[in-house]
Amino acid sequence: MTLESLGLTPSTLVFIVLGLTLVAFIWGRFRYDLVALAALLGSVMLGLVPADDAFAGFGHPAVITVAAVLVLSRGFERSGVVDVIANQVLKVGERLMLQLLVLVGTVVVLSGVMNNVGALALLLPVAMRLAREHNTSPSLLLMPLAFGSLLGGLTTLIGTPPNIIISTYRGNITGDNFGMFSFSPVGIVVALVGLAFIVLVGWRLTPKRSSQAAADDMFDTANYLVELKVTEDSKANGLTLQQLRDELEETIPVLAVVREDNRRAGYQFHGVLREGDILLLEAGPDELKLLEDKVGLSAIAEPEEPEDGQEQREDAEKGDERQPVDTEGLQLIEAVVRNDSMMINRSVRQLRLNHQFGLHLVAVARDGGRLKQRLRDIRFQTGDVLLLQGSENEIADSLSTLGCLPLANRELHLGQPRKLAMSVGIFALAIVAMLFDLLPAAVAMSTAALVSLLIGVLPLRDGYQAIDGPVIVLLAAMLPVGEALETSGGADIIAEALLRFGVEWPIIVSLVGLFLLSMLLSNVVNNAAAALLMAPIAASLANGFDASLDPFLMVVAVSASCAFLTPIGHQSNTLMLGPGGYRFGDYWKLGLPLSLVVMAAAIPAILWVWPL
Repeated sequence: MTLESLGLTPSTLVFIVLGLTLVAFIWGRFRYDLVALAALLGSVMLGLVPADDAFAGFGHPAVITVAAVLVLSRGFERSGVVDVIANQVLKVGERLMLQLLVLVGTVVVLSGVMNNVGALALLLPVAMRLAREHNTSPSLLLMPLAFGSLLGGLTTLIGTPPNIIISTYRGNITGDNFGMFSFSPVGIVVALVGLAFIVLVGWRLTPKRSSQAAADDMFDTANYLVELKVTEDSKANGLTLQQLRDELEETIPVLAVVREDNRRAGYQFHGVLREGDILLLEAGPDELKLLEDKVGLSAIAEPEEPEDGQEQREDAEKGDERQPVDTEGLQLIEAVVRNDSMMINRSVRQLRLNHQFGLHLVAVARDGGRLKQRLRDIRFQTGDVLLLQGSENEIADSLSTLGCLPLANRELHLGQPRKLAMSVGIFALAIVAMLFDLLPAAVAMSTAALVSLLIGVLPLRDGYQAIDGPVIVLLAAMLPVGEALETSGGADIIAEALLRFGVEWPIIVSLVGLFLLSMLLSNVVNNAAAALLMAPIAASLANGFDASLDPFLMVVAVSASCAFLTPIGHQSNTLMLGPGGYRFGDYWKLGLPLSLVVMAAAIPAILWVWPL
């Protein structure tokens, strides 16, 4: 008995595979790269994809270009662009609309020349600093910033993976890819319209989860720092910090140990506690009672006012051991966990955060609120906001390795300004090579990435870490599956359904339907996967109307990047979930009207630039 005898034609099998794949994407139980790989292998076993071509996607020009752009984007992040931009953006003043215009406008421009998540990473700490300095709720800035990064990606070939995919698909059909700035006429119009909507109207639709003061208090260590003294009778006397934690059966962050006039950060103190030592740690009333009951540590009382000058002189001669400990130089930084972070679903112990990365976890916040459970029991999730302590010289590398983005630094500079000129120069040469057709996009971008690594703009280790493995696997796996949708006739079936719907209507109605279908798909699966699946449908639809291919492909390119409705539609959206204190249902309130505005601007612009 064959599959055909059961009525399972190749197109039917493709729809089954894609249906199961979409369900798995929406369910979210497994990472999207594993789901894509399962879809690929399933397609091979069902005979939809030739076994010899199963892994051809890993050498596909679109995949190579995306990987190279990710490396170049990381070079921008490391080159000191943050400091240059921050110094200018922080001068905008207290008017919220002006802050939004500068922030969102800047991320739109940056997203056109680098990966949009990378652009967001540059502006995220700037937005948080801006919110703090002007007592603005971060939720009013962060969602517009994330959406702006998606809009900016529409303006150039390398701005977002869907553009690269659509360009390569066009090359496979016509022999001529879209160029570096082929997307610019439509993309710039859409980005400007979207920017204007966000600045003038859209920000009013974003929830104001909390005041900036409350958000800052979430990790304001001054509100939690207490000083405890080790006395002769304290059980803590003679214990190491690890033994102290074992006695308490609780992880209470010790930020510093003060002995005489010397202070050492808690993560650097490896000796035993002695009488007279002062522990600077973060604790609330419950933790203070635990410390006193179990190990005999109690808070140092504030010195009373001397009754006369004689007592004051005696205090001065003895020296006052109870003076507050200066917290300057403890190197605290806030960071958010990225989608591709190695920390996801792992605990502090599993990561060996202190021993392997030199970082001390002080606190964790999720969904805008500080987690109260034991730090050692927390399994990190995408969007978690962490308060970390570590060495200034090593903390930037550690955050990069772990897959975290700095939100707001405390006396910490992560950039390397001296490399800014080299980074920009290398990128400019690659653009020139593409503009004059000297090199294909994949070769030009890969050469630029290689040169950046060779001359030290970016360390080799960081270059490999910059390549988002899950995204690369997703693209490489879904490319053959997308081709199977076309070769099996599945794309033609969907196109025929759209043609029947639009037979009595103008073609523009079918373009609207194509836009909506692609846009909805991009909000539940990765936008690159949406472009891969919708490109053959767009080609079949254009063929059915006997119209030009280009406007249909451009509709897919724009709509696949309109993932404004959910936090899972794009990494930029997910990263804002924790720092902004958003809920899942908050995104559509701004995302839906913005999607409709983008569609209303995009389709006329596409038909004007790329006639049917």
